[in-house]
Amino acid sequence: MGVIAANGKDLQTFWSTIRNGISAAAPVTRFDTSNAPTRIAAEIQDFDPTRYMDPKTARRLDRSLQYSVAAARLAAQDAKLEFGEIDPDRVGIVEATSLSNNETAARTEIAYSQRGYRAASPLAMINGYCGGGSGEIALELGCKGHSITCSSGSASGNDVMGYAISMVQNDEVDVMVAGGAEAPILRQIWGVFCQTKVMTRNNDNPKEAMRPFDRQRDGFLLGEGGGYHVLEEFSHALSRGARIYAEVFGHGRSSEAYHPVAPHPDGLGVHRAIEKALRKARLHWTEVDYINVHGTATEANDIVETRAIKRLFGNHASKLAISSTKPVTGHLLAAAGAIETIVCVLALQHQEIPLTLNLKEPAAECDLDYVPSRSRPYPMRAVMNLSCGFGGKNSCLILGRHSVER
Repeated sequence: MGVIAANGKDLQTFWSTIRNGISAAAPVTRFDTSNAPTRIAAEIQDFDPTRYMDPKTARRLDRSLQYSVAAARLAAQDAKLEFGEIDPDRVGIVEATSLSNNETAARTEIAYSQRGYRAASPLAMINGYCGGGSGEIALELGCKGHSITCSSGSASGNDVMGYAISMVQNDEVDVMVAGGAEAPILRQIWGVFCQTKVMTRNNDNPKEAMRPFDRQRDGFLLGEGGGYHVLEEFSHALSRGARIYAEVFGHGRSSEAYHPVAPHPDGLGVHRAIEKALRKARLHWTEVDYINVHGTATEANDIVETRAIKRLFGNHASKLAISSTKPVTGHLLAAAGAIETIVCVLALQHQEIPLTLNLKEPAAECDLDYVPSRSRPYPMRAVMNLSCGFGGKNSCLILGRHSVER
């Protein structure tokens, strides 16, 4: 795994801030937000892209593509995967993103309006389209088997994991590098999110601003960064003595076809995605120990996810540990699922369930165990990661401790 996030640019720091509830929230520094209703975010500080790629490439790439390449390279290093020693046609890339081309698009629009078409950089053709990240990672790592970009809103990060699983299971590849990156802290994106009123406006207390499941919740903290995973066919991993963090048990997705933005009030889409994932994983719902939920601290999302969990898990819902880690990382949009899958894997590795930061007074209907106050040591075998995107897209990934018996 590899991570570039506001709360950590290595796995150790990332996990330490997650388990201790150290939020990366702070005032926005990249542009003037003094007249905006939201003035805080989880910005990445002191990021040097030349640590992960050559300076020429770094200058050419958007910030989101820099995060993507950096996190993918860190994942490959963590996996100790020598791409030159394996068949490059048996390695694939799948990238999640939703706003990757906005930085280039904004610069090109400004240049064209000020100086005409000759001011538009030809590199924008490569740098400014949605599939650029997967191509850049393939180029950097030398992967020739498959390269594709998935964009399903905030469900994308989980969906790329499901896609990667299918590629390996169908014997298309032996290895998939899967993950996502996002850099949405841009003026034009900021204005849209401010208008839609989905971001927290608790500007005076950044670290305590985002409050999933809390009565005082008023929206999410926007974040940026990237997270990538190396998923590998079991015998291939064993043959090279790879360290196995966890096993992917199953993945399920659904589309609600209900509303462009709002989730179905009864959580029917979330319910169906979980059902499909459990079926693929061949698990009974009582075998799930922890759920990392989407948990955006918006009025609708927290209640909808809670209803869906209650509907599916019944009496077992009250025995489940549930948490949202977005108050620490920020909401990374399409990359959220990839980042939160890293959280789930580290939780399994350390056998510790991360807390939901800033939950002090649960809201009406939010009456499950959201792990408030502090992280909790607990023997876990199977964990679930839930992601929900605009347009009613839902994605559920189930992971577990590696077991030869499975």
